[in-house]
Amino acid sequence: MRCNCLILVFFIINSILLLQMGCQEQAKVPTEPEAAIAAPQEVTGSEKAEAKQETIKIGPKITFEDVVYDFGEIGPGTKQSGKFKFTNTGDSLLKITNVKGCCGAVTKLDKREYLPGESGLLKVEYQSRVQAGLIGQQLHVNSNDKTKPSIALTIKANIVPKVSYEPKRLQLLLEEENPSYPNITLTSLDGKLFSINGFQSTGNCITADYDPSVEATKFVLQPNVDMASLQKRLNGIIQINLTHPEGKSIIIPFNALPKFKISPPQIIAFNAEEGKSMTRKIWVLNNYGKHFEVESASSQNGIIKVLSQDKMKNGYQFLLEIMPPAAEGKTKFADVFNVNIKGGEKLTIICRGFYLRRK
Repeated sequence: MRCNCLILVFFIINSILLLQMGCQEQAKVPTEPEAAIAAPQEVTGSEKAEAKQETIKIGPKITFEDVVYDFGEIGPGTKQSGKFKFTNTGDSLLKITNVKGCCGAVTKLDKREYLPGESGLLKVEYQSRVQAGLIGQQLHVNSNDKTKPSIALTIKANIVPKVSYEPKRLQLLLEEENPSYPNITLTSLDGKLFSINGFQSTGNCITADYDPSVEATKFVLQPNVDMASLQKRLNGIIQINLTHPEGKSIIIPFNALPKFKISPPQIIAFNAEEGKSMTRKIWVLNNYGKHFEVESASSQNGIIKVLSQDKMKNGYQFLLEIMPPAAEGKTKFADVFNVNIKGGEKLTIICRGFYLRRK
């Protein structure tokens, strides 16, 4: 019994000594710096994207304050000025390569290169058309902006006449004696005085007398028609230039009824076959109901032949024979039929033929 107690005491003392030695060994281990033992922090995906974006350059970028410029209500034939403001909102040099204008518009840039953050103006001068109504036209600005290499700008206006005119169209007749034509009346709609400083017409067929030194709110012009010139130019325009501040010019179209009418106006021959004749009828009529004589009729290429020529009340009826020439691999043919009127006038009728397609 005593022996067992001694063994137990010895075991307890030995355990205490071992425990003390372990604590001393642990105290001898040198401590690492705090930074060395700290666990590495992992970078998130969003932080990586932000870091990557910081290294990517935007490049040049052109930004307009407005892409539409409205001139509002303007007079016809007047010159207007406007501007588009823009800024280089990118991070490198902006280069404007060119500006494509529209009809009646002239553009101007002070320079073509702009530093980041620098602004500029695109100036526009617009010459309005003479016809009344709403207009909307586009300009295109091309640059080295890779996101938008071409930007469309719009100019708008409502063209409102300040000077009215009558008639809106001049109808003329080709009589041997100069008939009486309606007067051209010009009236200021806003009560402002103006004068006439120009009168032109297509082919100089129509003229009028005016005094450029006279100012008034209303003018009445008597048109003078040159019949010889009118026969060469049956259709055209009259342009009257004015000094009114918002009505610089007036355009009046004119047309004359020709002396003769050809019906149909051209000959069409479908499903033509080589060597197989076809017949067509045409009528040559006088629009003024006057008698005339046909001096001769001929075919330019020999394809058309006159079978009969019958006199009618106000013209002639022709029965024509069309003889399609050798196809020689062609799909169509053409000819011109000429009718010479006694007195010097010559009428032409185009003939177009299309060969029959065989499967």
